[in-house]
Amino acid sequence: MNDNTFLYRQIYPEFTQLDRQDQQVRPTSQAFLPSSRDGKLSVYDGDQITAAAAWFHYTDVLKLASCGVVAFTVSECRAIALPVIPDGIPYPEHISVDFTGISNRSQRASCAKLLRAAANARGWQFRPVVV
Repeated sequence: MNDNTFLYRQIYPEFTQLDRQDQQVRPTSQAFLPSSRDGKLSVYDGDQITAAAAWFHYTDVLKLASCGVVAFTVSECRAIALPVIPDGIPYPEHISVDFTGISNRSQRASCAKLLRAAANARGWQFRPVVV
């Protein structure tokens, strides 16, 4: 893992909205907030898995819902003081982005917005074909 490593984030269908300007579906900042359970955001290590393989793992193996995969980088996390932890739990490609050092709710929301902006600027890394 290095500063340019993509961190792939799965996007729940409920965490998207239609951009009125260009009519594209994009993730909301809610998709980049950690669960209140442990304060960490789960992502896949782009050095170990492709965006498509991450989506298939998430939906087929873990049986969770995702409408697609976006990416931000390790350096984009470090730039806003979010530690990136390659923990490999519960699967080898798992990384945690640690929000626990940010106790203020509005600061967490600001970090989530910055991650969203980085991911949205990069665009969807994988989206399933819907027939």
